[in-house]
Amino acid sequence: MSKTITILGAGESGIGAAILGMKQGYTVFLSDAGGISADRKAVLDSYGVEFEEGGHSVDRILLSDEIIKSPGIPDKISLIQNALAKDIPVISEIEFAYRYIPEGAKVIAITGTNGKTTTTLLTHHLLKTAGLKVALGGNVGVSLARLVAEGGYDYYVVEVSSFQLDGVVKFKPDVAVLLNITPDHLDRYDYDFQKYVASKFRITENLTHEEAFVYCADSEPVTEEVTKRKIDACLFAVSTTKDPRWQAYMEDDHLIFNYRFKAKSKKHTIPVSEIALIGKHNMINSMSAVLSALNMDVSIQDIMRGLKTFANAPHRLEPCGEVDGVRFVNDSKATNVDAVYYALDGVKANIIWVAGGIDKGNEYEQIDELVKEKVKGIVCLGVDNTKLKAHFGGSVNQIKETKSTIEAVQLASRMAEKGDVVLLSPACASFDLFKNYEDRGDQFRRAVQELMATKKESV
Repeated sequence: MSKTITILGAGESGIGAAILGMKQGYTVFLSDAGGISADRKAVLDSYGVEFEEGGHSVDRILLSDEIIKSPGIPDKISLIQNALAKDIPVISEIEFAYRYIPEGAKVIAITGTNGKTTTTLLTHHLLKTAGLKVALGGNVGVSLARLVAEGGYDYYVVEVSSFQLDGVVKFKPDVAVLLNITPDHLDRYDYDFQKYVASKFRITENLTHEEAFVYCADSEPVTEEVTKRKIDACLFAVSTTKDPRWQAYMEDDHLIFNYRFKAKSKKHTIPVSEIALIGKHNMINSMSAVLSALNMDVSIQDIMRGLKTFANAPHRLEPCGEVDGVRFVNDSKATNVDAVYYALDGVKANIIWVAGGIDKGNEYEQIDELVKEKVKGIVCLGVDNTKLKAHFGGSVNQIKETKSTIEAVQLASRMAEKGDVVLLSPACASFDLFKNYEDRGDQFRRAVQELMATKKESV
């Protein structure tokens, strides 16, 4: 009789786990407390997966041999607690998928509070540029389970969240990357930051001296935890400042790589000007991706080609047009002050800053100096801009307000001069005026395109 698994949640990870479970010969049951979309039902039907929606058949689920839980479901719910009380293993989809990674295939897993999507995409691009059979997935795009079920890959580059890491047991990537840790999702961790830190560090738990651990030495919570733990992996620290302890760092607008790898000393220098990304935070992301690729024996020549040709995901310091010598940059993903700091720091020009939305308890002091140095004007795009105006009213001469993206772009264009940059980097959530940060960024990009078209017509 085949082993019975129940999958909780019909999101991408749940669908992927169901497909892989069926391919591995399990008896699979999928249960979702909410509704399941028609296209996902069609996928489940095509693989012969039995499923339910609108609630859980608790008695049936508690007869399972194993439960695979989608990352959005907290461990605290009664169904999970009851399963654990009955000694039913509850794991994450990445743990389940990892069991069936083909022998000899390599896994690069990337986590961190900020920057993990960019780093995952760049790492995948570097390996793909080198001609490797590499899959991209996890918390970005396709689930790892679906990729493994699909087959045909020698390398898997996977973005993993803390929620996914909470359900791992034997998951052991060949390269584990931890970019940074700042307070986030604390409601899932009893508002205890240390529990969140411990969750992120689960990526290192099964590593041995044969694996690599790449981490950001500029993130204090990360470096503090590294000193507390015995991590058996080969350590690669990256930083924006030079230090002989680090294996990769910035010096005089170059990325320096100086480390030992497979008993050999290695040294590489890459000019920042050769990298498509901008901003110090993206240099951390780039160094992490480069070290990951080097650990996969990708040549520095292929890495250089990949760094030049990489196009980041939308809404992350995304160039989206130029009007009368003024460049427009869409950084709508920057929903906190920390992200805005890196955006302001990374733009090497005077800035008209488009900001605002739903304040998340922001403390703007950390960007005061950058705003004084670079920001000529602010366009507040939000319903309530009181806090922004109160904080920056004394340091920025021009502050305008609007609830219209089109008007925000027009106002910023009039405030800017040739050589300036109009930067949408909101520091706030988007839900006062938009569906999400993608909607905000898309509307900004369209408004810039309309302005460009209008200017062309008038010439």
